[in-house]
Amino acid sequence: MMQTSKARIGVVGAGRVGAVLAAALRTAGHEIVAVAGESPASRTRIETLLPGVPVDKPTAVARACDLLLLTVPDDMLDNVVNMLTASGAIRSGQNVAHTSGRHGLAVLEPAREVGAHVLAMHPAMTFTGTDVDLARLAGCVFGVTAAPDTRALAETLVADLGGTPIWVPEDRRTLYHAGLAHGANHLVTLVSQAMDLLRESGADDPAATLRPLLTAALDNALTYGDAALTGPIVRGDVNTVRAHLADIAENAPHTLESYVVMARATANTAVLDGRLLPIRAAKLIGILNDAVSGVTTGHGA
Repeated sequence: MMQTSKARIGVVGAGRVGAVLAAALRTAGHEIVAVAGESPASRTRIETLLPGVPVDKPTAVARACDLLLLTVPDDMLDNVVNMLTASGAIRSGQNVAHTSGRHGLAVLEPAREVGAHVLAMHPAMTFTGTDVDLARLAGCVFGVTAAPDTRALAETLVADLGGTPIWVPEDRRTLYHAGLAHGANHLVTLVSQAMDLLRESGADDPAATLRPLLTAALDNALTYGDAALTGPIVRGDVNTVRAHLADIAENAPHTLESYVVMARATANTAVLDGRLLPIRAAKLIGILNDAVSGVTTGHGA
């Protein structure tokens, strides 16, 4: 494997992730020789985070570097790898890495077949695409899938980014990404809907109202898992849940379906660990099902 202590890196994809990682690697002493990015937002990120770095076509970027970093969207990655390989821009002995969470090494097979050394290194972090992200990289976990000939390179790159690697098997890559997306992306939806409900209730600052509660809940969940569950579902408060459903349906119907889905999952968890009696859970599940099937729910017992 061709590897130097300070690599000559080319970046294809100046999105939120690519521009930030390139800036961090540049700070660590690596040379960013060229970057590809066509949208106005990408050009702004390059000018802000990578001043002085030449902007070029993807094929030219690939030809100019020893380490090619592909930071394009998941669904574009396969086409980009095939295009760069077919054009001869990816060469034998070159290191090729991508930052997709979903993909492992299989998507880089065309590059490997021409003699490139391949690896996947996905930062388990949400990005804004600004210099705010640079500090957040410290301690960030990277989901890495690497061949034996790129394991040391992966460790070096992650260390230079201030992160920690976890080694994800090729056949578990999608499951790894699903766990991150379910936790982070759906958390944003959940919190946004909770703020909508509080706004409807008259709260002037829903975020300030939720912040202490959600911070404690998140910390407890990460520490104790399901044991951190509290609230009306776990207590079996059927009438409270029925009242929730009625008011949500009337004032914020767009949140009803997600409330019901999460309430069902919470009830099932509480039954499995013995905190909710099955007969009480059955009654809760019944009113949850009625709520989404169009049956009117009242506030009575």
